[in-house]
Amino acid sequence: MSPNTTPIVDTDHDLELVERILGPDGTRVPNPDLDPFLGDIDRQALLDLHRDMIVLRRIDSEGVALQRQGQLGLWAPCNGQEAAQIGTGRALATQDFVFPSYREHGVMYTRGAQAGDYVRMWRGEEGAAYDPARIGMAPLQIIIGAQTLHAVGYAMGIQHDGTDEVAVSYFGDGATSQGDVNEAMVFAASYRAPVVFVCQNNHWAISEPVGLQSQYPLAGRAPAFGIPSVRVDGNDVLACLAAMRWALAHARSGKGPAYIEAVTYRMGPHTTADDPKRYRDEAELEKWRHRDPIARLEAYLQAEGLLDQAHTDAVQAEADRVAKEMRAACLGMTTRPPLAVFDGVYAEPHSGLERQRDQYAAYLAAFEEA
Repeated sequence: MSPNTTPIVDTDHDLELVERILGPDGTRVPNPDLDPFLGDIDRQALLDLHRDMIVLRRIDSEGVALQRQGQLGLWAPCNGQEAAQIGTGRALATQDFVFPSYREHGVMYTRGAQAGDYVRMWRGEEGAAYDPARIGMAPLQIIIGAQTLHAVGYAMGIQHDGTDEVAVSYFGDGATSQGDVNEAMVFAASYRAPVVFVCQNNHWAISEPVGLQSQYPLAGRAPAFGIPSVRVDGNDVLACLAAMRWALAHARSGKGPAYIEAVTYRMGPHTTADDPKRYRDEAELEKWRHRDPIARLEAYLQAEGLLDQAHTDAVQAEADRVAKEMRAACLGMTTRPPLAVFDGVYAEPHSGLERQRDQYAAYLAAFEEA
């Protein structure tokens, strides 16, 4: 598989220059490159992918609601990107390790995140929302693109240890203009590190359209570093699953890094602090509503006679249960003491840190005396 290097200024035309399994209307599209990676996908697997995307959308809407109600400081919505996250996330092996950006709620879900994990950081309770070792996923990264360097370093460690793992880094289209991402690809290619780069091209780097920062498909950049890439329809969960299986197999076999550009769309704001109406119009949103990843899979399932009311009801109940637990975990969190920020910084006692702790304690005490 190789990238298409056709200019992408015309985003309507650009959407057709991707690998896919399901068309926007749910029609099955033969794909000789991706089909071999889906041989085990039966009815139950399809229904599970459908369930995952429904649950993720409910998690996302609950996160937005909690922020609007003052329970979270911020939330980064992923509405519209369910297929890209669930498809790639479900391809991962248990031993693989993920280095996310800040929008990968769906990848968290596929890694077994618990209810409170989705909101703990956004509520300001902890710098890391979960135990990375428990779910095989580094803390959410706010610095744009920094996680790609961490992923490559981890992948080089995998090489040193000789283990059967792959490091995976997720980032957006905007991050591809960052030096960290390009430096990460240089190191990954030079050392043939077992790492997969997943770029979710959701068309907007906050308010900057992707066509402004890149006149060619982002997947076309990877081969210049010596990294094979594939450009898939990021709203097609089966294409994302197949592409990720290809990339993981490539990296796991010792062939070095691989790169996926999942062409999708951010239906909501960049974060809940953003107003996308200031830089994009309703007509663009309407076009992408017709490319909805969940509706696409549902259309295919219905056409094949695989979707019934019992499944639909069970999935909705599951989504509501997860959202209810997420809300309860959020509202039930107890804010830790201010001085706890110093806990766990070093494995052993550190005199410099203790001095800072004492100074901060004195600072806080001054407010109580006033």
